[in-house]
Amino acid sequence: MNPYVEIMRPGNAVMGAIAVILIAIIDRSLNLPIILAMLAVFLETAAGNVINDYFDYQIDLINKPERPIPSGRISLKGGRNYGYLLFLLATFCGFLISYMTSNWIPFVIVLIADILLYLYAYKLKATPLIGNLTVGLMTGLGFVFAGFTLNNPTIISTSIFLGFFAFVMTTARELVKDIEDMEGDKSEGAKTLPIICGEKATSILAFLLIIVDCALCPLLYYYHVFGFYYLIVIAIAVILFIYSAVLIIRNQDRITAGKVSKYLKIGMLIAFVSFIFGTF
Repeated sequence: MNPYVEIMRPGNAVMGAIAVILIAIIDRSLNLPIILAMLAVFLETAAGNVINDYFDYQIDLINKPERPIPSGRISLKGGRNYGYLLFLLATFCGFLISYMTSNWIPFVIVLIADILLYLYAYKLKATPLIGNLTVGLMTGLGFVFAGFTLNNPTIISTSIFLGFFAFVMTTARELVKDIEDMEGDKSEGAKTLPIICGEKATSILAFLLIIVDCALCPLLYYYHVFGFYYLIVIAIAVILFIYSAVLIIRNQDRITAGKVSKYLKIGMLIAFVSFIFGTF
């Protein structure tokens, strides 16, 4: 794979854009602003991934030496400039959306995302819990961004609820990833939650967040946001979420944490599918 595509982590960027697609499906809307919103979230997520790799160069030499920058396929300066370019393109998309809809909230959200993603990579990632919450917030903002792009009060409310769901589950996954990356983080003097409070305490917090999200899932059916088919599909995601929660509370070694991180990601994808089925 081309290193400039690889460093974007296109799978993660597409997953970010899926938030916009889901809101568009729920509203049964497809127009130029929502297409630009998909592109903006993709570029913003990619920019965050690139600038994160730039600041994490030393850590990735231990944890992820195969990535484009530590492997030498992209220079440190080249990675930084590429990240800046992606941020600029995402911001321009946000400006176009607001200009076309005469609603400047989407543009403001993109600007906030620019600042948070840069601060996360530069400083917040190494701050206990704050870094995890920042990533969760950014994931949830994708849904809210789509809601305000469509500018429908009902859809805005739904997007905020779904954004909160994504925020909680993503935060849990980020905590698990911190457990997985403890070795490299310790070598760089990072002060992540498992380093400060221990793997067990971090796993308990991740467990609680996962259970909270699972408990919230039926509310989307109860309040008539989604139909019966949503319940069938979301049940699969909930089973996987609970299984992941049990795994990480029992064992916090690096291999288990890596598996749980992957399972939570798959569970979130299934949950996104359930949102689509819920509109039928």
